[in-house]
Amino acid sequence: MRNLLILILLLSILTSCIEKQVAKIEISTNPYILVLGNAQDAGYPQAGCEKECCQLVYRDSENARFVSSIALIDPISKENWIFDATPDFSKQLKLLSTHLGKPRNLPNGIFLTHAHIGHYTGLMNLGREAMGAKGISVFAMPKMKSFLEVNGPWSQLVELNNIALKSLKKDSVVVLNKRISITPIQVPHRDEYSETVGYLINANSKKTLFIPDINKWAKWKRNITAYIKEVDVALLDATFFKDGEIKGRPMNEIPHPFAEESMALFKELSDEDKKKVHFIHFNHTNPLLIEGSNAQKTVMKNGFNIAEQGMVIDFN
Repeated sequence: MRNLLILILLLSILTSCIEKQVAKIEISTNPYILVLGNAQDAGYPQAGCEKECCQLVYRDSENARFVSSIALIDPISKENWIFDATPDFSKQLKLLSTHLGKPRNLPNGIFLTHAHIGHYTGLMNLGREAMGAKGISVFAMPKMKSFLEVNGPWSQLVELNNIALKSLKKDSVVVLNKRISITPIQVPHRDEYSETVGYLINANSKKTLFIPDINKWAKWKRNITAYIKEVDVALLDATFFKDGEIKGRPMNEIPHPFAEESMALFKELSDEDKKKVHFIHFNHTNPLLIEGSNAQKTVMKNGFNIAEQGMVIDFN
């Protein structure tokens, strides 16, 4: 009888251990974000740059970073969408495919923010000279859509049905499936060829704000701190870390919000709200690209985050 009781006790302990192990390896089914790149339009390193910032990459290619882009992934529906088609599209598609364990993955759609080189030129990979894709949905605002329709080589992508353009309207919700919807939010920027938008991503009641490009926050008629409080994650433009970063050129010619300015603006946010902020879209001169830099330490010390290439942002 005593031996039987000991056996029952051992089985009980073993069962408990197994249950704990199963709980640890439980895979989330919530939609999530994968950061595909965090550099400014021209990438890191930047063509023609012989400065120390880019020499770091020439000495060690592991320091290179792709142009800013994110993927939205739904594990339940097995769907995924890419935000911005960058010059690094082919490598980012491989990064996404490897992450998914799905060779030759093609996104269910691509959302474009605007017509600057780092945000749409990757579409060329979908053409007859490359992948020869069939009807990939490309979501674009009116001027952006028109730009692609009337200018080659992009118009050929439309004519050959490599891409299927889908119209967006600012502040109008696009429903992708039962759990995910997207809302384009227009922002002030240099709009030579198209308007510029960020995106509010609503995934299973969790919200992500993605604004890779914007002029100074004060130029926007909306309140960025109010948005940060409303969402769960905010991926925000930090093209430059501080004023004077570009030598020999007035920084007001490229009026992005400096990371230092944003941190000062957001300093009254709660610690919980500060954690939501992930800076992204770094110029090759921005020390936020350099692992362990004082700039990175400053951001983290102040309670904010950096959107690192390959980072998974989930909502568990």
